Amino acid sequence: MPLSVFGPLLATLIGVAAGALGVYARIGPVRRIVPFSGGLLMGISVFGVLPELAQMQGWAAGGAFLAAGVALLWAVSRYVYPVCPSCSHTHEHERCTTVLHGFAFPLVAAASLHCLMDGLGIVASQQGPAHGLAATVVAGVTLHKIPEGIALGIMLRAAVSSRFAAFAWCAAAEGATILGAVLELALSDRLGVHWVAYPLALAGGSFLFLGFHAVHGEWRRGAPAFVPALTGAVGAAAIQQGARVFFP
Repeated sequence: MPLSVFGPLLATLIGVAAGALGVYARIGPVRRIVPFSGGLLMGISVFGVLPELAQMQGWAAGGAFLAAGVALLWAVSRYVYPVCPSCSHTHEHERCTTVLHGFAFPLVAAASLHCLMDGLGIVASQQGPAHGLAATVVAGVTLHKIPEGIALGIMLRAAVSSRFAAFAWCAAAEGATILGAVLELALSDRLGVHWVAYPLALAGGSFLFLGFHAVHGEWRRGAPAFVPALTGAVGAAAIQQGARVFFP
């Protein structure tokens, strides 16, 4: 199976499985993996996506592209709706018992946008000059899908009337990862290789924003966040260097 298909499919399956755990299983807090995966996403953005953008556009333009991706995600999350509500520090989704009537649609819409960018970023990372970035992005996105999917399942379970409906909505949101991959493949075929910088910058900006958001949320809750986040960032750098050796 081509990596362009395998990566988004793996991330989607992990997200759906994690969502099923959130909907059907009685599980404890999933906070330990949240700051680690957040640090991993930020590390991928800094050590993987930024050098890739610099190779394509130069360091100044690459940094500006990445900053624009962060700014866009911040604006949407601040003024429209949280792009990653499942990572939000404003809601205790691990112990959610409140019935969130009317919350399902905006939650699914925001989570779908987040997953769409995951799929977009996975495929875009495979089309740049350094193909080793693809393995790093798949690893980071897939790991982040675990706490994301569990939290999404828990919150949807409290927002709709049945567990099956909650799981169906969760699967639909996570399925947007595949849609993002298909969209990137279609647009890159039509617009050429120069198009890759734009979805890659958007994905890198989203990784940086969401990673910081996840770590900051855990820190505000009083949970240990700095060391797991630093470990994740160092892990991203190590994975990226290893990927460059095996996938030059």
